[in-house]
Amino acid sequence: MNLNQRQQEILQRVQQHGFVSIDNLVAGFNVTPQTIRRDLNTLCDLGVLRRFHGGAGLPSSSVENIAYPARQILNLQEKQRIARLVAQHIPDKSSLFINLGTTTEEVAKALADHAGLRVITNNLNVATLLSDKPGFEVIITGGLVRHRDRGIVGEATVDFIKQFKVDFGIIGISGIDPDGTLLDFDYREVRVSQAIIANSRKVLLVADHSKFSRGAMVRLGHIAEVDLLFTDGPPPDSMNELLTQSEVQVLIASAGDATSLPHH
Repeated sequence: MNLNQRQQEILQRVQQHGFVSIDNLVAGFNVTPQTIRRDLNTLCDLGVLRRFHGGAGLPSSSVENIAYPARQILNLQEKQRIARLVAQHIPDKSSLFINLGTTTEEVAKALADHAGLRVITNNLNVATLLSDKPGFEVIITGGLVRHRDRGIVGEATVDFIKQFKVDFGIIGISGIDPDGTLLDFDYREVRVSQAIIANSRKVLLVADHSKFSRGAMVRLGHIAEVDLLFTDGPPPDSMNELLTQSEVQVLIASAGDATSLPHH
């Protein structure tokens, strides 16, 4: 899963531009076309890129999510910055839900220095990260464990979450539509997230910049149901009025100091 420096830069270029050609990469890195093709094949085998004629682009589908191991390395530094910013807004001795996703797993890591947290999660990776922390109480929902990402979903999961009312619900997302619709790929996972939103005093959405341009076919809810949006760059201009109307506070984990946009 470790990428070399050139492969990381190729991935960053694709994320910025949506598509890169082999010719441009050859010129940009001053290497042979064979070297670039090997790099692209490696990235495609990991599932983080998709080969197109003459180059490569992001794997985009409204039907199927990017594979979990690939999502773990996509925008990892951005997710870690977001996670550190979220951790600053969670007081010790808080109760919280944490749902499925690679960004929420980074949040769990960032919460490790807290004290006295009560965490309810349907994410076995989150439970593993936090359960050996002294003073934490970690509660795992019931339900079906998915092999691909160790997430727990199903009717039993939803029923379990409805037993609680917690301080913070921390949720990840697959995509945010320009009209503010929150999107995901698995309707069972969506029902769990909806229960988390309904039973949290404050809803914290964690979404790196790539989520503003991704489509997915299952409607989770609307951005207006979120209290705080944590991301790593300014949302698209087209969404600013919507965020203002929805009274969503946007917090940006920039490469330097984390900043907060004016309270919407």
